[in-house]
Amino acid sequence: MNLVIVSHTPHYLNHSDISAYAPYVKEINLWADSFDEMTVLAPLAEGNDSGINLAYNHRSIRLLPISNLHFKSPKRFLTSLFRTPIILWSIFRAFKNADHIHLRCPGNIGLLGCLVQIFFPRTKKTAKYAGNWDPKAKRQPLSYRLQKWILANPWLTRNMQVMVYGDWPDQSPNIKPFFTATYSAFEARQPKIKKNWCAPWRMVFAGTLSEGKNPFYAVNLVQRLRSIGLEVCLDIFGEGIQREKISTFITEHELCAHIILHGNKPPQTLKQAYKEAHFLVLPSQSEGWPKVVAEGMFWGAIPLTRAISCVPWMIGNGKRGLLLQDDLDKAVQHLSEWFERSIDLERMSQNGMEWSRGFTTDRFAEAIKKLMTK
Repeated sequence: MNLVIVSHTPHYLNHSDISAYAPYVKEINLWADSFDEMTVLAPLAEGNDSGINLAYNHRSIRLLPISNLHFKSPKRFLTSLFRTPIILWSIFRAFKNADHIHLRCPGNIGLLGCLVQIFFPRTKKTAKYAGNWDPKAKRQPLSYRLQKWILANPWLTRNMQVMVYGDWPDQSPNIKPFFTATYSAFEARQPKIKKNWCAPWRMVFAGTLSEGKNPFYAVNLVQRLRSIGLEVCLDIFGEGIQREKISTFITEHELCAHIILHGNKPPQTLKQAYKEAHFLVLPSQSEGWPKVVAEGMFWGAIPLTRAISCVPWMIGNGKRGLLLQDDLDKAVQHLSEWFERSIDLERMSQNGMEWSRGFTTDRFAEAIKKLMTK
């Protein structure tokens, strides 16, 4: 039995090992557990992999490198346009030998997989749409909207189940609400953490330092809170193109002792940071199921996030977390008022742990098995 996966995630070759972003690989290992062979069509990255990658553990895996696609500049547009037919043919050939097709969406590569799978109506298929499935979502790229339209069309996705984040109304029968998980049932049975809900207030940001994740909002938020006399600090985990900009801001505003750029760190380090933090800050412009929100809640950190995708549902519409307003002045005022409500913050933290610890890797593995056997 051969599982064929189409993904935009960059992969690395190190002798006989094939590796990629660790959380992604851990999940794919679960999908592939029931198959004798696994074929991955994905871009092959140059250079050495980073410390946040992990090698697949499957006994028989084959990587079929395909080019990545970028359309944001004229040169890249023309190059990608030339590469597209080659990638389509590679995907088609791989699908001919597939017992099960698994697509990772959204993304330009995922879109090509969505198009090719139409010609394989008898092959069992699954797709995971890891972006924002909200039907009312605005300003999404054309390729994302096209993928959502194809995946939601039962005639174009015969024999396919599509996993999405959130339980949205008026969906086609092949759309299945799903989740993801980081921690095990064993960890969920550990005693719930009780924190001292008083200053100094500790916040954590975990994610790519990019415009989409909006880390600069978190930095500005802490700077504003400190400017009105509140003792707040921020630990930032992750790397990205905005690191230099953030570092300059920290230096210019004399915040080096209060906002720390840690870079990429292993899961255990991040886990400890959640345990010690009062709040997890996620001001992203778009998300699917933001794992860091569930991870933070698992260890008692209250999410401070925006009303995007299924996030309002994740935080129980205010029972397990707080929504950030775009206006920083209003956000500062809102948070400063909550800092006076230690009993309510403790209740919110406990509610978050109770909810998040229901989504474990054990439950996730069982959910995948059920999907694969249907």
